[in-house]
Amino acid sequence: MGHALCVCSRGTVIIDNKRYLFIQKLGEGFLLEPPLGRVSAKWEGHTPHQEILLGLSHVGDDHDPSLTPLAHSGFSYVDLVEGLHDGHFYALKRILCHEQQDREEAQREADMHRLFSHPNILRLVAYCLRERGAKHEAWLLLPFFKRGTLWNEIERLKDKGNFLTEDQILWLLLGICRGLEAIHAKGYAHRDLKPTNILLGDEGQPVLMDLGSMNQACINVEGSRQALTLQDWAAQRCTISYRAPELFSVQSHCVIDERTDVWSLGCVLYAMMFGEGPYDMVFQKGDSVALAVQNQLSIPQSPRHSSALRQLLASMMTVDPHQRPHIPLLLSQLEALQPPAPGQHTTQI
Repeated sequence: MGHALCVCSRGTVIIDNKRYLFIQKLGEGFLLEPPLGRVSAKWEGHTPHQEILLGLSHVGDDHDPSLTPLAHSGFSYVDLVEGLHDGHFYALKRILCHEQQDREEAQREADMHRLFSHPNILRLVAYCLRERGAKHEAWLLLPFFKRGTLWNEIERLKDKGNFLTEDQILWLLLGICRGLEAIHAKGYAHRDLKPTNILLGDEGQPVLMDLGSMNQACINVEGSRQALTLQDWAAQRCTISYRAPELFSVQSHCVIDERTDVWSLGCVLYAMMFGEGPYDMVFQKGDSVALAVQNQLSIPQSPRHSSALRQLLASMMTVDPHQRPHIPLLLSQLEALQPPAPGQHTTQI
């Protein structure tokens, strides 16, 4: 069931024998996010699904994001709290669990966090399950990132008519790949990589979050029923404009592996290069992302980007998953492209 928790007085809770003071709400019931298109199966093609951010950047922002229901039956809330024992801020994610399945999914998300101790993967500070009458709330205490997400940084620069430099992109991409390498090494895939699921630390280092969609890296599909089940799962759990082509129409006999993350990584790289994902506008216009991803991506020409970076992007966006590179190969290519040590300070954001 997790660690002991009690509400001690108005505005404070104790988790794991440590007292935390409530500061403010970061998200409640209907959660805010730019329209990147994560939707449940029944909403797919209509309204973008909104999610949680573990940063303050979306509190009172100017993007007027729409409000849409969560894809799962449980609602999530995120509160900013302060640890009275250390003075640090934390994000307290509270998941309202209506059913046993909700409790199991929340427990699984916590278990995924506990698998890793890696600088590029969000750590779990504490977890517990609290009874609320006939229902339960799952509480995940997570570090708070005041800089917000990679998407916040992309939009901040775009609002000024700027973009990330190639050195910054390479540095960020290296950290993201190292996080994915750790996930894949454990036999899992993230399945929902996108700029809003990449937090930025104090030095600008990328940290992967939202491990709730993680599942086994290699899935052997044997039959049409299993294929349809996986396809429906992907429609609910994998953001449509960052979803790999093989997840839109799962074949009856195939192998889905961790290279779905490489496709999503390519979409993230594209967003860092051009200020938006390659299929964001396709989704926002109401066109078919499922059809668009079946064609090889046309990469715009820009003097900001080297041919090596463009080639790296093209390899990630290979439609045939069996021709897509694995993360270790991408890491070796990225390490070769990193700027020399004396100028590394210029790559931080």
